[in-house]
Amino acid sequence: MAAFPFRVEATDGAARAGVLTTPRGDIRTPAFMPVGTAGTVKALTVDQVAATGADIILGNTYHLMLRPSAERVARLGGLHRFMRWEKPILTDSGGFQVMSLSRISKVTEDAVTFQSHVDGSRHVLSPERSMEIQADLLGSDIVMQLDELVGLPAAEDRVAEAMRRSARWAERCRAAFGRRDVQALFGIQQGGQVEALRRESAERLTEIGFDGYAIGGLAVGEGHQGMVEVLEYAPAMLPAERPRYLMGVGKPVDIIEAAARGVDMFDCVLPTRSGRHGQAWTWEGPINLKNARFAEDKTPLDPSIQVPASSHYSKAYLHHLVKADEILGRVLISWHNLAFFQALMAEIRAAIAAGRLEAFRRQALARQAGASDSAV
Repeated sequence: MAAFPFRVEATDGAARAGVLTTPRGDIRTPAFMPVGTAGTVKALTVDQVAATGADIILGNTYHLMLRPSAERVARLGGLHRFMRWEKPILTDSGGFQVMSLSRISKVTEDAVTFQSHVDGSRHVLSPERSMEIQADLLGSDIVMQLDELVGLPAAEDRVAEAMRRSARWAERCRAAFGRRDVQALFGIQQGGQVEALRRESAERLTEIGFDGYAIGGLAVGEGHQGMVEVLEYAPAMLPAERPRYLMGVGKPVDIIEAAARGVDMFDCVLPTRSGRHGQAWTWEGPINLKNARFAEDKTPLDPSIQVPASSHYSKAYLHHLVKADEILGRVLISWHNLAFFQALMAEIRAAIAAGRLEAFRRQALARQAGASDSAV
């Protein structure tokens, strides 16, 4: 029996709207998780993040184990108390960082050995150690298995090797994690863009049994169309009664297309990364607030979004803050972006519930595609 009940309340084609119930609160799905890599969603307080409507945030095992260390976070009461976030937290396993820092890491069947990008010290991350860090030291609500992924494009034999190692690591993670009532463990489907490998991965994970299932190994170089092609079949391979999480995605167009194909959870650094560079996300696509055309624009970013960053400040003021390199500009635009992404998820959930997702999808994608001011 899964640790956290998951209830699908409405469907529209392959899309689902539902609720994942946890001891720290309900997660409305499809859900977007702001990324709090090092115990903070960059530039924002937890109260500002909560004001956007976020039900859950993501923390990063790799970064937290290096600084300040998972043991220190545990001594200080766990990640929730440390960062003062009372709602659910999902932690990733460190697998993505293993890929992105491949020059200073070595993967063997037993574990990943890597050199810290902070101080050069050497560390070992095994499936068992990942479970200890996430579940016991950080105190995550949703724990991700340790996996190996490869950037795309890649040779099929290399993708297969990583997928099968990830499946073996999934068994070790399940054994080390055990069965818990107040924490959940998600497995991660791998297989690149090869349908047969995706199916093999899904079958092996389902046999092991997890509380939820992630679609990994995308948003790593395959492009939007390549991602959509995989999403035509990958979500349906995973158990329908459990939540499906597409890792590291993404842009509004990616989220809309994935939700339409049955994905329930998303995360991405894009809203805050864009905000730090003066880019605001809107229903008409991203806009570059450095652009001179906003210098005397008195309108807010979006008066319908009820956070001050979206409705109380003019684009002219935000343009001034960005041009003057004021910290407040980064804060306000990041805050708006996260609020916009939560508004997007609310619209997707409402469209599914009303049976009008396809009409919403066509309209939203057309508006995003019509953007002409997306450069940063």
